[in-house]
Amino acid sequence: MGKTAIVIGATGLVGSQLVKQLVGQAHISQVITLTRRPAPYKNEKVINHVVDFDHLAQHASLFKADILFSCLGTTKKAAGSIAAQRKVDFYYQLKVAELAAKHEVHHYLLVSSSGANANSGNAYLQMKGELENTVKELPFKRISIIQPSLLVGERNNEFRLAEKLGSVLLPILCWLPRLRKYRPITGKQVAAKMCALSTKPSVGVEYFKLDELFYT
Repeated sequence: MGKTAIVIGATGLVGSQLVKQLVGQAHISQVITLTRRPAPYKNEKVINHVVDFDHLAQHASLFKADILFSCLGTTKKAAGSIAAQRKVDFYYQLKVAELAAKHEVHHYLLVSSSGANANSGNAYLQMKGELENTVKELPFKRISIIQPSLLVGERNNEFRLAEKLGSVLLPILCWLPRLRKYRPITGKQVAAKMCALSTKPSVGVEYFKLDELFYT
């Protein structure tokens, strides 16, 4: 019997690629996407639910699944402030993880960030590190934390100048040995790694840093 997967952040760079790949996987029978706005997908495996992330408890029944892929995220610019970004990148993600754990989801996969550290002086890396530390305490049988560097690729109706510049300049600069660990990675490559991880049995908490994400 196939597994049911939940994807949050399904319209983003990694999440959209992940949904495309999951529908082709024999071990996945259903993909539930939870989005703020309707996000139809032309595949019978995909079921989209529009949810209010400020009142996720109202949608608790939707969290009955085997696997949760957490790909949600935003930027300070898009959110309007660090506080608003934290609401999406920390509080929404944490509430989703808590509901999934309560419904005994077996495997939780989180897209975090290279350099995530709860003690960082950088607000973004700090919130990512805090989220990692908090979800590790939840009773999932398996937790996979993905730590990519700069994510590049085509986003849905969104242009990010820093990413566009980085996608051009970083691959050149990263030929230098000391900068190689900062080389960009595509959303498609990260999604492929997450998809592959969902097929392999394991338990406990596992981290996947940049070099490990290029290979499935």
